[in-house]
Amino acid sequence: MNQYPPIAEHGMVGDLQTAALVSSGGTVDWWCTPRFDSPSLFASLLDSERGGHCRLAVELPDDGMSVRQLYLSDTAILVTRFMAPGGVGEVADFMPPVESPVATDRHTLIRLIRVVRGSLPFAFDCRPRFDYGRAPHTLNLSGDHRAVLRGPGTDLHVQTSGDIALNADGDDVTARFTLSAGQIAAVVLTSTADGAAAPRPPSLDEMIGQLEHCRAFWLTWLRSCTYRGRWQDMVNRSAITLKLLTYAPTGAPVAAATMGLPEQVGGERNWDYRYTWVRDASLSVRALIDLGFKDEAYAFRRWLRDRIEAGGAASGDPLQIMYRVDGDPLLTEEILDHLEGYQGSRPVRAGNAAADQLQLDIYGEAADALIVGRDIGAIRGWKALSGVLDWLCDHWDRPDEGIWETRGGRQNFTYSRLMTWVAFDRGIRAAIYSSRPADTESWTRARDAVFRQIVERGWDDKRQAFVQHFDTDVLDASLLLMPRVGFVSAHDPDWLSTLDAMDDELVSDSLVYRYDPAASPDGLRGSEGTFNLCSFFYVEALARSGRLAKARYAFDKMLTYANHVGLFAEEIGPSGEQLGNFPQAFTHLALVTAAMALDEELGRAGTDPREADHLGHLHVTAQGLVARPGSRS
Repeated sequence: MNQYPPIAEHGMVGDLQTAALVSSGGTVDWWCTPRFDSPSLFASLLDSERGGHCRLAVELPDDGMSVRQLYLSDTAILVTRFMAPGGVGEVADFMPPVESPVATDRHTLIRLIRVVRGSLPFAFDCRPRFDYGRAPHTLNLSGDHRAVLRGPGTDLHVQTSGDIALNADGDDVTARFTLSAGQIAAVVLTSTADGAAAPRPPSLDEMIGQLEHCRAFWLTWLRSCTYRGRWQDMVNRSAITLKLLTYAPTGAPVAAATMGLPEQVGGERNWDYRYTWVRDASLSVRALIDLGFKDEAYAFRRWLRDRIEAGGAASGDPLQIMYRVDGDPLLTEEILDHLEGYQGSRPVRAGNAAADQLQLDIYGEAADALIVGRDIGAIRGWKALSGVLDWLCDHWDRPDEGIWETRGGRQNFTYSRLMTWVAFDRGIRAAIYSSRPADTESWTRARDAVFRQIVERGWDDKRQAFVQHFDTDVLDASLLLMPRVGFVSAHDPDWLSTLDAMDDELVSDSLVYRYDPAASPDGLRGSEGTFNLCSFFYVEALARSGRLAKARYAFDKMLTYANHVGLFAEEIGPSGEQLGNFPQAFTHLALVTAAMALDEELGRAGTDPREADHLGHLHVTAQGLVARPGSRS
């Protein structure tokens, strides 16, 4: 089997239409262009031999050399620093933001090299493999500093500064060069449509200016952030990550930058996350709204309204669960048999067959994103939403595949019912407050019927907990959102007993599993790690329930699982490794909401003496850390 870096050993750069992953060793081993959901140019994460990569690194034996990777503070500029006995050098990777809202086929990845001490030899190898490694390419080398590698529908232009002379290696390009202290050089990769004009040869001054412009862009964008809490750096990094994962021409966030990265190494739970889920996108945008980023909210509202007006799913429902970033509903799933998968994790899937699933919870998340506080948006948006709620009155009481997209058959999932309740609740409130035309009488009847069904059929008397669906006693971490959406008070005895049951069954040293696949078969083989989204939802639920010592401990522990540049994948494996697609928007939006909730509750406890015991102390038992005797935390 080929060699693969750990999933977590990467940073992400992007230009708001596409993104690339750069390993801590200086290799671009994931880049799809011109969009997030386009076929790959570099995909060595899924096959280190056939996937393609672009390596730029100091070429010295590993002995005696150390490598560090970091982001320039509050930016999406990624710096990989090489420290060796003979010198210190670094590569700054960044993509100039495409600030126009118009989609483009031209995207640029700049790799700026600098030596600050001594003298260091560098190696550059550019070996693209077009169309997920399925298509051949040709090389046209023009002098020492310009090359174009032509694949089907896409050209990759490689340009270098004067110190880096390119050489052909079959149909690929390489270079070997040495820089001394004070010297700067650049490699520029530009993807264009087939046959498009080549980019103008770059000068070093222009590349340095591009870096400064990129830095200013991100610092200016972050000025809109209203968060001033205890975890500013992590919240800023999560906000930048969510922005990087948003396709600017439509305002549609993708679930992750990658596809096929496994939830269990060697297993079959390998999905394509480069699309826009109504649920994930709604929650991502809501997190950005709560941080003060209003433009993202307006753009996503337009995208979501357009999806509703376009007619929704082939089934006749108003929405399907996911779309391509341009709104195209066709996401045919195919198996890429020629790729071995990350560390042999087959099959590698492109596209996502779950697009045809029924997941009724999306209407609640969509309503919560469309109606922000008392702001219901434009008239067209209200018309679209009210039409959906009229439809939902007649269609909410159905089994579906649920939030986790199980492939083991439809069930009456409690979370799906919960979010249909949210859809009706938000719509009723907005209609009354804003005096909008609406069939609030029908919406109210439906809302109340959903409520009664959840408390009567979603509650298990024996377990004293809300459960995954109406025909099981299995617990489900998605229900950690019950207090947040306002269905139940965070201090309600029924909720606290549910939280206690989850503590006993789903929580492992502050990390949270989604559910128990052995007890509730999901139609797939193998297991998975703890789910980062759920671990951060758990922090929020603990904080809102007044268990602040436990909440803060769980949050601090979760932050230790971030990678070296503050990014999270989907899951944490049994040895603390990151698993699943990377970086994942779900995780970063949940980090934001957990930080905000914990800040708010810690602030409240710190100013109210009656709440002081919530801060409590923790002590160690054989089962882990628990609150001190006498504490309510």
